[in-house]
Amino acid sequence: MSLMELNDVYKWVGNGALRTEILRGVTLHLEKGEFLAIIGPSGSGKSTLLNLMGLLDVPSQGSVLWNGENVSRFSSDELSMLRSQSIGFIFQMFNLLPYLTARQNVALPASYRRIKVTQDDTDRLLDRVRLSHRLEAYPPTLSGGEKQRVAIARALANSPALLLADEPTGALDTATGEEILDLLLDLHAKGATLALITHNEEIAKRAQRVLVMRDGRLS
Repeated sequence: MSLMELNDVYKWVGNGALRTEILRGVTLHLEKGEFLAIIGPSGSGKSTLLNLMGLLDVPSQGSVLWNGENVSRFSSDELSMLRSQSIGFIFQMFNLLPYLTARQNVALPASYRRIKVTQDDTDRLLDRVRLSHRLEAYPPTLSGGEKQRVAIARALANSPALLLADEPTGALDTATGEEILDLLLDLHAKGATLALITHNEEIAKRAQRVLVMRDGRLS
């Protein structure tokens, strides 16, 4: 059974003559433990697809299944719980809170779920991304690569079944981007399921499978 399935998914905004289709009949099965890269030009629908995979949005037509269950049957609270427990998000611009330390940023998602995270927990996660020397640092004092490492540690805080990365190296220089990619590859080698969106074909070549999105369609 696939971890996630999108079956003949369409996504549009507007109605009638004003309707604009963003996704057009997308079918995608993501297996547990897989590393998938999705490439394509800006405006092709990649971010919309990632939002659907992250259960942040729902399709206009078609179905999304998580472990074989159609998520359209879930309430908004059930979807929120599933996201918080099972999916980790890594963004291009990091989305760290500048007034919180690295430790505090990593602990933040758990606090939203009212789950107690100990300092040992956050330190272990930051050590996993090789930032044990920056535990009390604030984001403005971190380099771009260090910020992305904190963001990855934060995404791992709920031991997610799926990691979704939206251009995780897009705001970094080439050398730092390679370091972050190596870290993601290491996480995948240790069992993480990873779906990554990128413009960079060289990065995509490191994935197990590459799909191309053009005009709302996957190939």
